[in-house]
Amino acid sequence: MEQNRPQWGSRAGFIMAAVGSAVGLGNIWRFPAVAYENGGGAFFLPYLFALLTAGIPLLIMEFTLGHKYRGSAPLTMTRLNKKAEWLGWWQLAIAFVIATYYSVIVAWATSYSFFSFKLTWGDTPQDFLLGDYLQVVEAGQFGGFANGVLLPLLIVWIVTLGIMFSGVKKGIEAANKVMLPLLVILFFIVVVRAVTLPGALEGLDAFFQPDWSKITDGKVWIAAYGQIFFSLSVGFAIMVTYSSYLPKKADITNNAFITAFSNSSFELLAGFGVFAALGFMAMQQGVPVNEVVSSGVILAFAVFPQIINEFPVANGFFGFLFFISLTLAGLTSLISIIETFVAGIQEKFNISRTKSVAFGGGLAAIISLVFATKGGLNFLDVADNFINQFGIVFAGLVEVILVAWVFKELDSLKQHADSVSDIQLGAWWKICLSIVTPIVLFFMMFDNIRQNISAPYGGYPVSFVLTYGWLVAAAALIAGFVFMYAKPWSGSNKGEL
Repeated sequence: MEQNRPQWGSRAGFIMAAVGSAVGLGNIWRFPAVAYENGGGAFFLPYLFALLTAGIPLLIMEFTLGHKYRGSAPLTMTRLNKKAEWLGWWQLAIAFVIATYYSVIVAWATSYSFFSFKLTWGDTPQDFLLGDYLQVVEAGQFGGFANGVLLPLLIVWIVTLGIMFSGVKKGIEAANKVMLPLLVILFFIVVVRAVTLPGALEGLDAFFQPDWSKITDGKVWIAAYGQIFFSLSVGFAIMVTYSSYLPKKADITNNAFITAFSNSSFELLAGFGVFAALGFMAMQQGVPVNEVVSSGVILAFAVFPQIINEFPVANGFFGFLFFISLTLAGLTSLISIIETFVAGIQEKFNISRTKSVAFGGGLAAIISLVFATKGGLNFLDVADNFINQFGIVFAGLVEVILVAWVFKELDSLKQHADSVSDIQLGAWWKICLSIVTPIVLFFMMFDNIRQNISAPYGGYPVSFVLTYGWLVAAAALIAGFVFMYAKPWSGSNKGEL
């Protein structure tokens, strides 16, 4: 199997795939609001500190793990230490859950790309989103399918699985080489248009105006680490899997720096675009910028359509550019998420890639129908919160503790990274991963648990949060152990190099 392991066609191909994975919906709809709420321009100090002390060290660690042990997350963890296989499967289960609902958000963006031409959302985009398009019902109810979501969801899965069937080089790499540059060009056009709108400067001023008093607030630093952690696709098997397809001679450390800074550059670009547009909207409505700031689904699918309505010229065209950018950002990330469990299933059960994509991707596609129902937005909101906070963060914390403290592998990984990289890792790398990162991730976990115990998430009924939040996060962890003991490694994958 090792001899037949797929490889990236070029270094640029790998970097584009890694950046494509990191640049997702969160860069556009999460980062600007997080930065604004946590000190504006002052937030960039903790953000840069978090990037250098957690983001890049974690990325180097995962790139090195994948490159050294040359396997999917479960196989890599098994080769690291036989007792760690469950961690790889847990991370795959997290990725699987994310794939089921992330695909639905990409489907919404696809729909809205076409809605843009006729401004189908009308004068009240939020009412259109929740009432006409998603037809949202009470939490806990399915309420039948939201018909407008089914066709775009089918298209998303056909495109995504078509890319997956084509393999690493001809599928994932080829797709990213087209989609990532296209995303950057189209989104850049949207940003240039946004910053030339009246009121844009007020929006940018609100975004960059530093509130230095917040620098002493611990929550701001936790928010910076959280943004870096979620944005870079670390902690849930993607970067381990992608780096396992690198050739033997690959500059791991340099690749990690390029990937991380490319991702952060796109986040900054998104901040420019989003806040220039919000400044324009605030001016049109005669209110301060802070009254129109939002994030997530509402920012993308309610606030932005409202802004597009008020564009002085070619609003349908710029609406299309914005939503097709969202679609591309979502697709490049979705591909990477699916590749994690496709690779894991293929290696553990020694089956062909085609069967693995059909089984893993097909199952994710079927389960995604839950989020295409009229109750889908509620299920999505709760599952997303818990699988992120108690899946990715917790798995990331466990991964760092096992590698740094339990198996004491940092020296061996550092030696491997240094042997293939131009930039040599210093003591900062080990200090960050053995002390700084575990402490920060632990505080993130502790704070999340405290908040969720004090009040049910999002004001939802407790039973709903338990079933579709806590239970989903716990099921991913249990799945890790189930797959570990399901059967021994097949074929030539005996868990050894």
